[in-house]
Amino acid sequence: MGIIDLMAQGLKDEVVARRIGMGSRMFRRHMSSIMEKLGASSRFQDGVVAAGAGLIGGKHLGGAVRTP
Repeated sequence: MGIIDLMAQGLKDEVVARRIGMGSRMFRRHMSSIMEKLGASSRFQDGVVAAGAGLIGGKHLGGAVRTP
């Protein structure tokens, strides 16, 4: 299960970081990178864009990201 899937479950940053085996600071860097790639300015918008692009639930687009 990926970072976006865990975030979609509504888990806190620290919980997600522990589950994927990284520190909180490194996790926040990864989240920042994901948000930048998706063009999101908030975690909520990140989730909306990821869901719209089919990135939640293991259905990845092979690198292509479409924003609404």
